[in-house]
Amino acid sequence: MEAEQNKVIHPHSQDVILQADYIAGLAKGLHILEAFGVDRQRLNVTQVAERTGISRTAARRHLKTLKFLGYLETDEHYFWLTPRVLRFSSAYLSSAHLPKVAQSLLNLLCAQTSLTFSMVVLDEHEVVPIARSYLPQQDQFRVNPYGMHLGNRLPAHATSTGKVLLAALSKEEQQTWVEKYGLKRLTPLTITDRNQFYTELEKVALSDYCLSKEEHELGIIALAVPVLNTQGQTIAAINCMSQSNRTSEEYLIQQVLPLLRHAANELRCLI
Repeated sequence: MEAEQNKVIHPHSQDVILQADYIAGLAKGLHILEAFGVDRQRLNVTQVAERTGISRTAARRHLKTLKFLGYLETDEHYFWLTPRVLRFSSAYLSSAHLPKVAQSLLNLLCAQTSLTFSMVVLDEHEVVPIARSYLPQQDQFRVNPYGMHLGNRLPAHATSTGKVLLAALSKEEQQTWVEKYGLKRLTPLTITDRNQFYTELEKVALSDYCLSKEEHELGIIALAVPVLNTQGQTIAAINCMSQSNRTSEEYLIQQVLPLLRHAANELRCLI
């Protein structure tokens, strides 16, 4: 019992760290930065306290400190992120191996098809693009009105890449994930029934690809395949995305799927 009390368990990954090695203040500060997002760009002290589960007094002190360090700006009522936080993402993208090896292959796929391609990883309930390629003349707002920037977070359950990555989990892990995050309806075509969702993941696992049409955004169709490492573990997914009125399911399956699978095999040799 005493040994358990000397450990801290991560609420999402279930990783364990010794209490003596855990810096609670640092964890709270990072948790506060993560509280900001596309749908919550400006937050006040009360909102931050509610989102992070800390007291208003602690939230205020952390917000003031982050403002002092240059990561937040304020009008004395609301706080918002500054460009300084991009130091973390730019450092990752410039140093991580996976985005580097993927970019040239995505560029080749884009040149071959004139479509948009991305490499994506799973982060809790969302997927995050870490590499992407598209033609400059493409109307990217129409393809993805939420933005084409790297690091843009999308709900895993309603995206082709998300379902590919979730399909790689065990059935127990899938059930735990759904219990924790749910299946929020985003469009009339979003799968929200749990049994239907599990059946869909089983289908994706068997076919080794996922075709998703208008589940996250109306008018958008996407096709994804898993990226495996040399141990056979799914570590990422690559996908092709287009407007559903311009690109048919048949074209994606017959013409693009072989290209995606070939690229995934190439990546496996490079990772």
